[in-house]
Parts: sequence; structure tokens; C-alpha cells
Amino acid sequence: MEEVELCLCWLDPEKNSDLALPAYHSEFASGMDVQAAVSAPLELTPGRIAMIPSGFAVAIVPGYELQVRPRSGLAIKHGITVINTPGTIDADYRGEVKIGLINLSSTSFVIRRGDRIAQLVLAPVCRAAVKVVAELDETGRQDGGFGHTGVGKSDVR
Repeated sequence: MEEVELCLCWLDPEKNSDLALPAYHSEFASGMDVQAAVSAPLELTPGRIAMIPSGFAVAIVPGYELQVRPRSGLAIKHGITVINTPGTIDADYRGEVKIGLINLSSTSFVIRRGDRIAQLVLAPVCRAAVKVVAELDETGRQDGGFGHTGVGKSDVR
């Protein structure tokens, strides 16, 4: 597995000394868990969106992005997910990494300092060279989309 350097800078090292670096929690995990740097418990009521600070900024190698994704346990068990999933942190961004969370459940959820609230995935970026053409090549699918293959096994074409 290739390793790519990710430089991290604590924005207030003294204040955030209790927080852990983003970290992989299993041998083949693709995402690093990131902790909430909230100063006080934050209640995320049903339907509420909140920007949760991480306490750090990053420098990403050009040609890569850092994707912000939900943690599956929070999403499935509590309805807490990343509002713009996956969020993208570009290689030239140097501000604080913040996590936009939304509560999709019918009950409130409290986010506390140090809670693992999202995961960060470092991913390569491929830039498109846009080319205008008179028409597109034909495919078996053409413009079929948004459920055109159905839901059940017998619906698959």
C-alpha cells in the first residue's frame, strides 16, 4: 500500500493537546477517524446541520484530495452523516478542516469533544480535459438513469 505524506498543523496546539491525530483503526482501513474539537457538548437536533471543528489544518500533496466521509456506525445507528458527502478538501486549502454534519434521525444526538465524527480518505485526483463534440457515441444504456434497471433481481436488464 502506497503512503503519501499528509502534513497536519494544530491551529492551537495547547488547546488541542487532548485530541488525537486522525488515525486508521484497522490494518486495511482506507479512512482515518477524525475527532470533534468542540469546546462544549453540541446537541444536534433532528434535521440540524452543524459545522464541527477539527482543530487542525492540512497540506495535501498536489494531485490528491482529502475526502470527508461519514462514519458508518454514526450513520446507521444514529442517523448522523456528512451533509455534503463526500466533502472535498483540496490540495491548496489551508483553513481549518471542518466537518458538516446533519442529524437525519428523529432524536437528538450530542457531539462531545474527542468523539470520532467522520473519516478522512486521501484520494488521487484526475483532472478532466473537456472536449466539445457534435454528438456522443451510442451505448446500450443511452439516457436510462434514475432507477431504469428497477429494484428487484427480476428487474435487472
